[in-house]
Amino acid sequence: MCKGFLIDMDGVIYKAGRIIPGADAFVGDLIRFSVPFLFLTNNSRHTQLDVVTRLNRIGIKVSTEHIYTSAMATAQFLASQKPRGTAYVLGEGGLLNSLHEVGYSVVDNDPDYVIVGEGRTLNLEMVEKAIDFIIDGAKLIATNLDPSPKIKGWMKPGTGAIVAMLEEAAGKKAFSVGKPSPVMMRAARKALNLNTADTVIIGDTMETDILGGVHMGYKSILVLTGWSTRADLANYAFRPDVIVDSIADLSVKELLDSRTSPVSKASKAA
Repeated sequence: MCKGFLIDMDGVIYKAGRIIPGADAFVGDLIRFSVPFLFLTNNSRHTQLDVVTRLNRIGIKVSTEHIYTSAMATAQFLASQKPRGTAYVLGEGGLLNSLHEVGYSVVDNDPDYVIVGEGRTLNLEMVEKAIDFIIDGAKLIATNLDPSPKIKGWMKPGTGAIVAMLEEAAGKKAFSVGKPSPVMMRAARKALNLNTADTVIIGDTMETDILGGVHMGYKSILVLTGWSTRADLANYAFRPDVIVDSIADLSVKELLDSRTSPVSKASKAA
């Protein structure tokens, strides 16, 4: 029996800014049945309110309590490691806000950490300063290691690419907090007061959502409306518990039914 959900957004709830059919009904049922859930995003650029506004505009009616970002996970992790520390940040609003909320100061010299997140303001001068700080002893933290999708015209190189550049230039490895890291996956589950056995993650990407679920022992559901395909499964040593064409193929009531395995009916689509 499952009792709560961790749900990816891009490729599961919406794609290219448009709602995926059936997503609003699924989320509506979660709320109607008072099922604990969080939307998880590796994008550290946006605040909880930014994400809620975007979801509300496409018909997904949720509040900030339903959003958990890699920026939040990163800030909470750092606060547990070094309370009220300092950081040099390659990132934007969501990450900066999350750091401030846990008492971190954003500085331009002698930081405890160099933190890399999404953003469009990155320039070579910032990269050079980050490299010097890391060489001088600042710890390199990645909000995530997501790659670029390698699509022509895609303007973002991906946080993973920026982090790889800093690692190579400074000779130090980054610690990544976002999916599939157990740091974010565990923190999100604890935020919902769920046990491991009661947690289901729904995602569209094998390398992040599903791998994170496997690491943590959560039930995992792969939807095929995003990046990963059935053919891709041959490339991995792990598998999701369930594969469905779309979130529209999932029934909240059936997933919660104690007489039914959380995967029994949906797995017929695999």
